[in-house]
Amino acid sequence: MKPPNFLYAAPRSLDEALTLAATHGSDAMILAGGQSLVAAMNSRYAAPGVLIDLNRVCELSFIHREDDRLHIGAMTRHRALEFSREALEAEPLLARVACEIGPLAIRNRGTIGGSIAHAHPAAEWPLLAVTLDAHLTLRSASQSRSIAAREFFIGPFRNAANDDEILTEISFPTARSGSRFGFRELSRRPSDLPIVAVACRISLNESGECCAATLAVGGADEVPRHIGAVEQILIGTRGESSVLREAADLAAKAITPRNDVHASASYRRRMVAVITRRSLEDAFGVAGDSV
Repeated sequence: MKPPNFLYAAPRSLDEALTLAATHGSDAMILAGGQSLVAAMNSRYAAPGVLIDLNRVCELSFIHREDDRLHIGAMTRHRALEFSREALEAEPLLARVACEIGPLAIRNRGTIGGSIAHAHPAAEWPLLAVTLDAHLTLRSASQSRSIAAREFFIGPFRNAANDDEILTEISFPTARSGSRFGFRELSRRPSDLPIVAVACRISLNESGECCAATLAVGGADEVPRHIGAVEQILIGTRGESSVLREAADLAAKAITPRNDVHASASYRRRMVAVITRRSLEDAFGVAGDSV
C-alpha cells in the first residue's frame, strides 16, 4: 500500500517551515527522520494533505552546553547523540540511551525531536525527557514557548503542541556532581521498541547516601510515567535491597499497564518491578539477585 496524494514542501529555514505550518495548520504534518511517519503514511494510518520536510533546516541540528543545561536541536540524529563528546560529558545517560534505539540505519536517520513529537509510549527519548525533566521549545510563526516534557505527552501518539507549532529544541539539565544513572529495557529482540523500560538518576552525597533521585517508566502505560513517590523512598538510603524492592513495587503500582499483542497488563506490571529494581541497582552500584 502507498500513501494518498499529498503536497510536499522542503523549507530551507525555520522561518519558512513555520510559515508553512501556520498556513496549512492541521492539514500539514512534519517530517523529521521519517522512520515512523513514512511507515504510517504507507499504511494510511497517517494521511497529511501537506508534508513539511525539515531535513534541509540545518539550524535545527545542534548540541551545545550553556551553564547547567544541554541544548539539543530537534533535528539532531540519534547517532550524533550516541557519539557526542559534549553530550556525554553533560549527561552520560544520553549516550547510553541513544545506542539502544533501533538498528544502525534508524539511528543514522532518526531524530530526537521526531521521536519526542511522535510520542510513542515505549520510545526511549520520551522516557528520558520525562525522567530528566527536560524542557521543550515549541515555535510557531507568532510565538515561542517552553513546556516541560512531563506535561507534553497527553496520550499514545498525542502531544500538547498546537497545529501550527514545531518542536525546535530539547533542553536537558546537566548531571550533578556525584550522580549516577540506571537504564534498563525489556524487548523481544535487540533494537525492538521495549515492552517495558526504566530510566533513573540518583545523586550521592559525600557519605554515600542518596540526596536526590528521579525515575520514570516507559512502555507500560499510555505515556512515560514519572514516579515521584519512588524518589522519596530513596532519599537518605544507600541502595539497600529492601529499599530498592519497596521502590520497585511502588513503581509497579503507580502505572496503569495495558494489554496488547506483545504482553499482558499483569506481565507488564511484574516486569516494571523487576526492571525498576535492576535499574536502581545499576545506579547505586549494588549487586542484585537474578529474580
